[in-house]
Amino acid sequence: MMIVDFNKTINIWIEAIKDYDFAELCRKPYPESWSLGQVYMHIVSESNYFLSQIKICASNSENANQEMSANAKIMFVNNSFPDEIIVGPPTNALTPQPESKEQLMKELINLKDEINKADILISKSPFKGKTKHPGLNYFNASDWFKFIEMHLRHHLRQKKRIDDFLTSKNK
Repeated sequence: MMIVDFNKTINIWIEAIKDYDFAELCRKPYPESWSLGQVYMHIVSESNYFLSQIKICASNSENANQEMSANAKIMFVNNSFPDEIIVGPPTNALTPQPESKEQLMKELINLKDEINKADILISKSPFKGKTKHPGLNYFNASDWFKFIEMHLRHHLRQKKRIDDFLTSKNK
């Protein structure tokens, strides 16, 4: 059922983008915060990285005996990131603004297609490899798949905060 959850969540992002003009996508609530366009760029970029990890895990059995961290286990049991603002690495400050609304839509649809293909890859792979998440230790292909969907849902909270800002600016 992970693919059903993923498609439901990615479709929220795909449908939502239609409600914004490009200026709104690039407007930041605060100078040091992200715009909604940057959030979209982040989720696409990170999801593509997570997808690359799925492909690695599904192609070998390296690190099969390694485990995820205790914090990761809690996240997976709860099927959710903690309900808090997470400060990412300093490189997050380099997240670019999108080039266009059309670019974002194209990348989201491509991501959806590629993740749906990965679901088939996971189900057919005889391998049980794991790769290391920078802060949560080792995930297998199914864990990475689930992590993508949890990450997309986590950023819906951030989207809501930015939507509230945009709504207050439009009054």
